[in-house]
Amino acid sequence: MSDANDPGEPSAGRDDGGPSSSPDSDSGGAVVLLSGGMDSATAAALARERGHDLHLLHTSYGQRTEAKERRCAERLADEFDASSFLHVETDHLQRIGGSSLTDDSMAVPDADVDAEEVPSSYVPFRNANLLAMAVSLAEANGCAAVYMGAHSEDFSGYPDCRPEFFEAFEAMVDVGTKPETDVAVEAPFAEWSKTDVVERGVDLGVPFEHTWSCYRAEAPACGTCDACAFRLQAFQRAGVRDPIEYAERPDYQN
Repeated sequence: MSDANDPGEPSAGRDDGGPSSSPDSDSGGAVVLLSGGMDSATAAALARERGHDLHLLHTSYGQRTEAKERRCAERLADEFDASSFLHVETDHLQRIGGSSLTDDSMAVPDADVDAEEVPSSYVPFRNANLLAMAVSLAEANGCAAVYMGAHSEDFSGYPDCRPEFFEAFEAMVDVGTKPETDVAVEAPFAEWSKTDVVERGVDLGVPFEHTWSCYRAEAPACGTCDACAFRLQAFQRAGVRDPIEYAERPDYQN
Protein backbone atom coordinates (compact mmCIF):
# COMPACT_ATOMS: atom_id res chain seq x y z
CA MET A 1 0.00 0.00 0.00
CA SER A 2 1.20 3.50 -0.71
CA ASP A 3 0.97 6.34 1.76
CA ALA A 4 -2.18 8.37 1.01
CA ASN A 5 -0.55 11.40 2.62
CA ASP A 6 2.29 11.55 0.09
CA PRO A 7 2.19 14.87 -1.82
CA GLY A 8 1.92 13.08 -5.15
CA GLU A 9 -0.94 10.80 -4.16
CA PRO A 10 -4.61 11.27 -5.01
CA SER A 11 -7.31 12.04 -2.49
CA ALA A 12 -7.14 10.52 0.99
CA GLY A 13 -8.25 6.94 1.39
CA ARG A 14 -7.00 5.85 -2.03
CA ASP A 15 -3.84 3.91 -2.77
CA ASP A 16 -2.03 2.35 -5.70
CA GLY A 17 -3.88 -0.92 -5.25
CA GLY A 18 -6.06 -2.73 -7.75
CA PRO A 19 -7.40 -6.26 -7.91
CA SER A 20 -4.11 -7.44 -6.43
CA SER A 21 -2.05 -6.14 -3.55
CA SER A 22 0.73 -3.71 -4.43
CA PRO A 23 3.93 -5.57 -5.31
CA ASP A 24 7.19 -5.23 -3.45
CA SER A 25 10.12 -3.39 -4.97
CA ASP A 26 11.92 -6.68 -5.81
CA SER A 27 8.99 -8.15 -7.71
CA GLY A 28 10.71 -8.66 -11.06
CA GLY A 29 9.26 -7.96 -14.47
CA ALA A 30 5.87 -6.56 -15.40
CA VAL A 31 4.08 -6.39 -18.71
CA VAL A 32 2.39 -3.03 -19.22
CA LEU A 33 -0.29 -2.57 -21.86
CA LEU A 34 1.00 0.67 -23.31
CA SER A 35 -1.48 2.33 -25.65
CA GLY A 36 0.54 5.52 -26.01
CA GLY A 37 -2.03 7.36 -23.91
CA MET A 38 -1.63 9.22 -20.64
CA ASP A 39 -3.20 6.57 -18.39
CA SER A 40 -1.08 3.66 -19.60
CA ALA A 41 2.03 5.87 -19.51
CA THR A 42 1.32 6.64 -15.86
CA ALA A 43 0.75 2.94 -15.18
CA ALA A 44 4.16 2.19 -16.72
CA ALA A 45 5.79 4.89 -14.59
CA LEU A 46 4.14 3.45 -11.48
CA ALA A 47 5.27 -0.10 -12.33
CA ARG A 48 8.81 1.22 -12.76
CA GLU A 49 8.62 3.04 -9.42
CA ARG A 50 7.54 -0.21 -7.79
CA GLY A 51 10.76 -1.79 -8.99
CA HIS A 52 9.55 -3.73 -12.01
CA ASP A 53 11.55 -4.27 -15.16
CA LEU A 54 9.20 -3.06 -17.88
CA HIS A 55 8.06 -5.24 -20.76
CA LEU A 56 5.82 -2.99 -22.82
CA LEU A 57 3.10 -4.35 -25.12
CA HIS A 58 1.49 -2.11 -27.72
CA THR A 59 -1.28 -3.22 -30.03
CA SER A 60 -2.67 -1.78 -33.25
CA TYR A 61 -6.25 -2.93 -33.79
CA GLY A 62 -7.36 -0.71 -36.63
CA GLN A 63 -8.08 2.37 -34.53
CA ARG A 64 -8.12 5.67 -36.42
CA THR A 65 -5.00 7.06 -34.75
CA GLU A 66 -3.01 3.84 -34.59
CA ALA A 67 0.12 5.23 -36.28
CA LYS A 68 0.35 8.17 -33.85
CA GLU A 69 -0.33 5.93 -30.86
CA ARG A 70 2.41 3.53 -31.92
CA ARG A 71 4.94 6.37 -32.30
CA CYS A 72 4.04 7.62 -28.83
CA ALA A 73 4.35 4.14 -27.33
CA GLU A 74 7.77 3.64 -28.92
CA ARG A 75 8.95 7.02 -27.60
CA LEU A 76 7.66 6.17 -24.12
CA ALA A 77 9.49 2.85 -24.22
CA ASP A 78 12.72 4.82 -24.76
CA GLU A 79 11.83 7.35 -22.05
CA PHE A 80 11.17 4.56 -19.53
CA ASP A 81 14.24 2.53 -20.57
CA ALA A 82 12.04 -0.54 -21.02
CA SER A 83 13.59 -4.00 -21.02
CA SER A 84 11.51 -4.89 -24.08
CA PHE A 85 8.88 -3.43 -26.39
CA LEU A 86 6.55 -5.61 -28.43
CA HIS A 87 4.15 -4.31 -31.06
CA VAL A 88 1.34 -6.68 -32.10
CA GLU A 89 -1.24 -6.28 -34.87
CA THR A 90 -4.72 -7.28 -33.71
CA ASP A 91 -6.75 -6.33 -36.75
CA HIS A 92 -9.39 -8.94 -35.96
CA LEU A 93 -10.97 -6.29 -33.72
CA GLN A 94 -11.34 -4.02 -36.74
CA ARG A 95 -12.80 -6.84 -38.83
CA ILE A 96 -15.29 -7.65 -36.08
CA GLY A 97 -16.33 -3.98 -35.97
CA GLY A 98 -18.98 -2.49 -33.74
CA SER A 99 -16.99 0.58 -32.73
CA SER A 100 -16.57 4.08 -34.11
CA LEU A 101 -12.84 3.74 -33.35
CA THR A 102 -12.40 1.00 -35.94
CA ASP A 103 -15.32 1.44 -38.38
CA ASP A 104 -14.95 4.36 -40.79
CA SER A 105 -18.69 4.26 -41.53
CA MET A 106 -19.38 5.33 -37.92
CA ALA A 107 -18.63 8.91 -36.93
CA VAL A 108 -16.74 9.60 -33.72
CA PRO A 109 -19.24 11.75 -31.81
CA ASP A 110 -18.51 14.96 -29.95
CA ALA A 111 -17.88 14.58 -26.26
CA ASP A 112 -20.62 14.23 -23.68
CA VAL A 113 -18.77 14.16 -20.36
CA ASP A 114 -22.00 13.55 -18.44
CA ALA A 115 -23.24 10.61 -20.51
CA GLU A 116 -23.71 7.28 -18.73
CA GLU A 117 -24.50 4.93 -21.61
CA VAL A 118 -21.84 2.85 -23.35
CA PRO A 119 -20.37 5.12 -26.08
CA SER A 120 -19.90 4.16 -29.73
CA SER A 121 -16.14 4.26 -29.14
CA TYR A 122 -16.39 1.09 -27.03
CA VAL A 123 -14.56 -1.73 -28.84
CA PRO A 124 -16.44 -4.93 -27.97
CA PHE A 125 -14.55 -6.84 -25.25
CA ARG A 126 -11.28 -5.25 -26.31
CA ASN A 127 -9.62 -5.33 -22.92
CA ALA A 128 -10.11 -9.07 -22.56
CA ASN A 129 -8.34 -9.54 -25.89
CA LEU A 130 -5.47 -7.24 -24.88
CA LEU A 131 -5.08 -8.67 -21.39
CA ALA A 132 -5.00 -12.21 -22.76
CA MET A 133 -2.01 -11.30 -24.94
CA ALA A 134 -0.34 -9.49 -22.05
CA VAL A 135 -0.72 -12.51 -19.77
CA SER A 136 0.76 -14.74 -22.50
CA LEU A 137 3.75 -12.40 -22.72
CA ALA A 138 4.08 -12.27 -18.93
CA GLU A 139 3.98 -16.05 -18.56
CA ALA A 140 6.51 -16.56 -21.37
CA ASN A 141 8.92 -14.10 -19.72
CA GLY A 142 8.39 -15.06 -16.09
CA CYS A 143 6.85 -11.71 -15.20
CA ALA A 144 5.00 -11.19 -11.95
CA ALA A 145 2.28 -8.79 -13.12
CA VAL A 146 0.34 -7.26 -15.95
CA TYR A 147 -0.56 -3.56 -15.68
CA MET A 148 -3.41 -1.68 -17.34
CA GLY A 149 -4.19 2.02 -16.91
CA ALA A 150 -8.01 1.87 -16.68
CA HIS A 151 -9.58 4.28 -14.16
CA SER A 152 -12.97 4.91 -12.56
CA GLU A 153 -14.19 7.34 -15.22
CA ASP A 154 -13.64 4.63 -17.84
CA PHE A 155 -15.90 2.04 -16.27
CA SER A 156 -18.92 4.35 -16.22
CA GLY A 157 -19.00 3.85 -20.00
CA TYR A 158 -16.76 0.87 -20.73
CA PRO A 159 -17.83 -2.40 -19.09
CA ASP A 160 -14.41 -4.00 -19.51
CA CYS A 161 -12.80 -1.32 -17.32
CA ARG A 162 -14.67 -2.20 -14.13
CA PRO A 163 -12.82 -3.45 -11.04
CA GLU A 164 -14.92 -6.61 -11.02
CA PHE A 165 -13.84 -7.32 -14.60
CA PHE A 166 -10.17 -7.23 -13.58
CA GLU A 167 -10.85 -9.36 -10.51
CA ALA A 168 -12.64 -11.96 -12.65
CA PHE A 169 -9.88 -11.88 -15.25
CA GLU A 170 -7.22 -12.47 -12.62
CA ALA A 171 -9.18 -15.48 -11.35
CA MET A 172 -9.26 -16.83 -14.92
CA VAL A 173 -5.50 -16.30 -15.22
CA ASP A 174 -4.94 -18.33 -12.06
CA VAL A 175 -6.94 -21.21 -13.53
CA GLY A 176 -5.62 -21.01 -17.09
CA THR A 177 -1.84 -20.78 -16.61
CA LYS A 178 0.83 -23.23 -15.47
CA PRO A 179 0.75 -24.20 -11.78
CA GLU A 180 4.00 -22.36 -11.15
CA THR A 181 2.83 -19.20 -12.93
CA ASP A 182 1.71 -16.36 -10.68
CA VAL A 183 0.71 -13.29 -12.69
CA ALA A 184 -1.16 -10.50 -10.91
CA VAL A 185 -3.55 -8.36 -12.94
CA GLU A 186 -2.90 -4.81 -11.78
CA ALA A 187 -5.36 -2.01 -12.53
CA PRO A 188 -3.86 0.46 -10.04
CA PHE A 189 -6.13 3.37 -10.99
CA ALA A 190 -9.40 1.45 -11.02
CA GLU A 191 -10.83 3.54 -8.19
CA TRP A 192 -9.18 6.81 -9.25
CA SER A 193 -10.44 9.73 -11.30
CA LYS A 194 -8.55 10.81 -14.41
CA THR A 195 -7.54 13.94 -12.51
CA ASP A 196 -5.91 11.69 -9.90
CA VAL A 197 -4.00 9.98 -12.70
CA VAL A 198 -2.72 13.33 -14.02
CA GLU A 199 -1.58 14.37 -10.56
CA ARG A 200 0.16 11.05 -9.96
CA GLY A 201 1.75 11.20 -13.40
CA VAL A 202 3.15 14.66 -12.72
CA ASP A 203 4.56 13.35 -9.46
CA LEU A 204 6.18 10.43 -11.31
CA GLY A 205 7.58 12.65 -14.05
CA VAL A 206 5.54 11.10 -16.87
CA PRO A 207 6.42 12.79 -20.20
CA PHE A 208 2.82 13.60 -21.11
CA GLU A 209 4.05 15.50 -24.18
CA HIS A 210 4.79 12.09 -25.73
CA THR A 211 1.28 10.67 -25.14
CA TRP A 212 -1.84 10.73 -27.30
CA SER A 213 -5.53 10.36 -26.53
CA CYS A 214 -7.52 11.79 -29.46
CA TYR A 215 -9.90 9.38 -31.18
CA ARG A 216 -10.15 11.39 -34.41
CA ALA A 217 -6.85 12.89 -35.47
CA GLU A 218 -3.11 12.30 -35.35
CA ALA A 219 -2.15 16.01 -35.17
CA PRO A 220 -3.34 18.23 -33.75
CA ALA A 221 -5.72 16.53 -31.32
CA CYS A 222 -9.29 17.61 -32.04
CA GLY A 223 -10.12 18.70 -28.48
CA THR A 224 -13.80 17.74 -28.78
CA CYS A 225 -14.06 13.92 -28.88
CA ASP A 226 -14.65 12.00 -25.65
CA ALA A 227 -10.99 11.13 -25.22
CA CYS A 228 -9.83 14.72 -25.68
CA ALA A 229 -12.57 16.08 -23.44
CA PHE A 230 -11.84 13.78 -20.51
CA ARG A 231 -8.11 14.34 -20.90
CA LEU A 232 -8.41 18.14 -21.02
CA GLN A 233 -10.87 18.12 -18.13
CA ALA A 234 -8.42 16.12 -16.00
CA PHE A 235 -5.50 18.46 -16.73
CA GLN A 236 -7.68 21.51 -16.14
CA ARG A 237 -8.95 20.21 -12.81
CA ALA A 238 -5.39 19.35 -11.78
CA GLY A 239 -4.27 22.89 -12.63
CA VAL A 240 -1.69 21.60 -15.12
CA ARG A 241 -1.52 22.61 -18.79
CA ASP A 242 -1.76 19.64 -21.14
CA PRO A 243 1.44 19.86 -23.22
CA ILE A 244 0.10 18.43 -26.49
CA GLU A 245 -1.35 20.53 -29.33
CA TYR A 246 -5.11 20.84 -29.85
CA ALA A 247 -7.22 22.23 -32.70
CA GLU A 248 -9.61 23.43 -29.98
CA ARG A 249 -9.02 23.61 -26.23
CA PRO A 250 -12.47 24.05 -24.60
CA ASP A 251 -12.92 24.54 -20.88
CA TYR A 252 -14.33 21.29 -19.47
CA GLN A 253 -14.08 22.12 -15.78
CA ASN A 254 -17.80 22.78 -15.25
